[in-house]
Amino acid sequence: MSSQQFPLAYPVNAQPQVVQVFTNSKPLASQWTSDVNDCFNDMGVCLCGTFCVPCLACRVASDYGECCCLPIVGGAVLALRTGLRERHHIPGTICNDCVCLTFCGPCTLCQMARELKARK
Repeated sequence: MSSQQFPLAYPVNAQPQVVQVFTNSKPLASQWTSDVNDCFNDMGVCLCGTFCVPCLACRVASDYGECCCLPIVGGAVLALRTGLRERHHIPGTICNDCVCLTFCGPCTLCQMARELKARK
């Protein structure tokens, strides 16, 4: 086929340009709805955290959307807390999460349970 069979009606003078649009999609940071020491804000969670910590840990895992048996795995509660913070854009560090769970484990689990309950 030659160019005489298909003549160009309009010559191409410019190539299409790529347009890049940048948006600030960084979500706003939020805070915990309650503090670690606010255990008495929800007496049901407080009693469960006082008398049956494994049951509360399983409930937190389930409410988070994971298997209720996940807390049996070592380090899983730390991963749940860090995941909870990241999901809801709560500032903090893994080191802070580890310290809270090491020294105030039941109270930290209660805080996590209250957080999940408040954000349902």
